[in-house]
Amino acid sequence: MMNMTPVVKQLLIINIIFFLGSQLVPVSYEYFSLYFPENYHFKLWQPITHMFMHGGFMHIAFNMFALVSFGSALEHFWGGKKFIFFYISCGLGAALLQLGFNYYEIQSALEGASSLGLSDNSLHHIMNVNFTDGTSYRGDLFMDGIKPILAEAGKINLLNEVNFKSLFDASIINQTPMVGASGAIYGLLVAFAFMFPNAELALMFIPVPIKAKYFVPGIIAVDLFLGFQGNSLFGGGGTGIAHFAHVGGALVGYLMMWYWKKTQFNNNRWN
Repeated sequence: MMNMTPVVKQLLIINIIFFLGSQLVPVSYEYFSLYFPENYHFKLWQPITHMFMHGGFMHIAFNMFALVSFGSALEHFWGGKKFIFFYISCGLGAALLQLGFNYYEIQSALEGASSLGLSDNSLHHIMNVNFTDGTSYRGDLFMDGIKPILAEAGKINLLNEVNFKSLFDASIINQTPMVGASGAIYGLLVAFAFMFPNAELALMFIPVPIKAKYFVPGIIAVDLFLGFQGNSLFGGGGTGIAHFAHVGGALVGYLMMWYWKKTQFNNNRWN
């Protein structure tokens, strides 16, 4: 394995510090995870800071292993400045795609509540009602929270099982934060496959080494499929891990590598 390069080492240290800090001070997730912009907890710095937050030990363990394994090789050839530009760009692109997917999901869910005829202001307050007991979202707490809002809007008598579920589902999406460097990591995987297509890679559950040009697209396809099922190849389904951000990071990484290769910019180092 190639020796760890300087920027990769700094990213590793920052991620570990954030992870340990978040375990000691759990409220930090509220400030540094990425929330949907309609959420009261959304802050302008979260598109950056969420890349250093993780949903659990296995989540950060896989990401940091991949960062060291693939990132060091890329930084060696690119230089530190070019590497960190690529890494952050993939992370931001990943967040953008996930937010776009969340917007689509919220709007789709709210179609079922259109019979209530609620204003944007009322919907905003409803989707920010606190209805978690610390471990799960609860329907009874959600009902208690939205009743005063619906009563004030004169819509309480129109509430039924269908539009209640629609509001409930939309609120869960709005209040579930995104965490993880996975989008940036998947961008690194794509870049590695571009630069070293015939390098042989393997996972513990795949005993036969596979060339990077086949391995990386396969991993992305499997993770995309699992994302539609509410799961992930690396990490659980309900931990705030942004599954479609993985694909967003890979897409941004692909577009950047394609452009750099086309313009021969890929041959330049940024020292």
